[in-house]
Amino acid sequence: MTVKPSQTKSLAQATKSLNHQADSQERFKKFTILHSNDMHGDFLAEAREGDGLLIGGLSLLSGYINKVRADEKNVIYAIAGDMLQGSMIDTEFRGLSTMEIMNYLSPDVVTLGNHELDYGFPHLLFLEKMANFPIVNANLYIKKYGKRLMTPYLILNVDGFDIMFIGIVTEEVLKSLKLDTSIGTFVGLEDAVTEVGKICNTYKREDIDLTVLLTHIGFEEDKKLAAQLDPAWGVDMILGGHSHTLLEQPAEVNGILIAQAAVGTDQIGRFDITVDDETNQIVDWKWELVPINSDNCQPDRDLENFIATYKEAVDRKYNRIIGRLNRKLSHPVREQETELGNLFADVFASLDKLDVVFVGSGSIRGTSFGPVITLGDLKEIFSFDGPLYKYTVSGAKLLSIFNYILHDNNRVPGESNFLQVNRGVQAIFDTSTQQLASLTLQGQDIDPAKEYNILLQDYTCMNAQACLGLSEAELGESKVLTTSSQNVLEEYITSHQHIDSHLENRLVFI
Repeated sequence: MTVKPSQTKSLAQATKSLNHQADSQERFKKFTILHSNDMHGDFLAEAREGDGLLIGGLSLLSGYINKVRADEKNVIYAIAGDMLQGSMIDTEFRGLSTMEIMNYLSPDVVTLGNHELDYGFPHLLFLEKMANFPIVNANLYIKKYGKRLMTPYLILNVDGFDIMFIGIVTEEVLKSLKLDTSIGTFVGLEDAVTEVGKICNTYKREDIDLTVLLTHIGFEEDKKLAAQLDPAWGVDMILGGHSHTLLEQPAEVNGILIAQAAVGTDQIGRFDITVDDETNQIVDWKWELVPINSDNCQPDRDLENFIATYKEAVDRKYNRIIGRLNRKLSHPVREQETELGNLFADVFASLDKLDVVFVGSGSIRGTSFGPVITLGDLKEIFSFDGPLYKYTVSGAKLLSIFNYILHDNNRVPGESNFLQVNRGVQAIFDTSTQQLASLTLQGQDIDPAKEYNILLQDYTCMNAQACLGLSEAELGESKVLTTSSQNVLEEYITSHQHIDSHLENRLVFI
């Protein structure tokens, strides 16, 4: 058959077009990155009042992830820290249950959060060995030997593209490590910017197509970190956690996209991105916070049944009623006086002759409590079972403490060291001047020269500078009032029925 010139031209054009399409497909690749953070043992779905819609839980979350993995070609699932703590299933099995459940969920990469250290550093190393997924962190060191504690980064090859994940964690980890005196002094937190620079400079000669920081330092700190990174290092994205920030859209700082997926399993972050192999840059992206509920997610029944085996064991041990409150009490946010904060502070105040009781708002791991209370409910809402200490301090130091804890710098949502206080205390803080306007005890002004008895949790006194604005030395000597704060709460609730607690303007902002 004779091919006419026009046909030859047409065939050449078609071949060129096909080659161009092939080159384009090789140069530009689409990826879907799913990300969670601060899951805190949020394993089980909850029914919404009114319509019974199931919200959150790992069964529905796994169902959504499975669907995306089936529908899209290049899917990566990352978790930005704090898988542990927040549920009785996690607490009872000291994180072993969580790691087994996470193995089922099979994330591609995870970084440490501060609560991964809650059971101690040696136990974390054991949990890491249980994980079938990589855990990365670049900025925790054993200072004595100059060695990183964890694998600092991971390079995933996905459809021919190399994607690097670098893990960065908050200084909150060091606060947790202070509770483990055997190793706390040997672990230091290196400057995050320096660590990112070291890794990026070492591997930028490689063809890294996308660089992602997987952080657990809080959204505001993520933005500060991004602003300090050298653009030549090629960081494209920060997927963060710790501050529980709910976003409408990612921030963009210094050309770096920054996202976070709030808290728990009620939602998951989703990036759909296109990466250019020649420039190693994101050329197109779309992000959404996908709600995890029974309307748009099919449950993963196998995972549901697996979690149920742990739940049954916990229920047998802890599902006994220890008391009943007069009504449901709330703890909606950390950075203000709450009904639950008042309740726990008042219970601890009954231990001894105490003037001021400080209860860490972050140690209350839920937003509501009661009215019927099981032992499991108590251990879940107040999961940090440690000793309580009595100190005697001057009125001047007490005034300094309140001036510190009520300052705006200490009330960043999700990141604060805010403290709840007992009945009889009233602090009034002027937000315009950022100064304490007054502090009274039983209606009487605090006398700077007088001495007062205060109560602190172990975490607070071990991290006195960060939590109170005073050093441990300035606090002075202490006396242990109890070795178990949970025992105190259980005994009190068991012997006092129909307890109530209200907001009483103990902590006032004007």
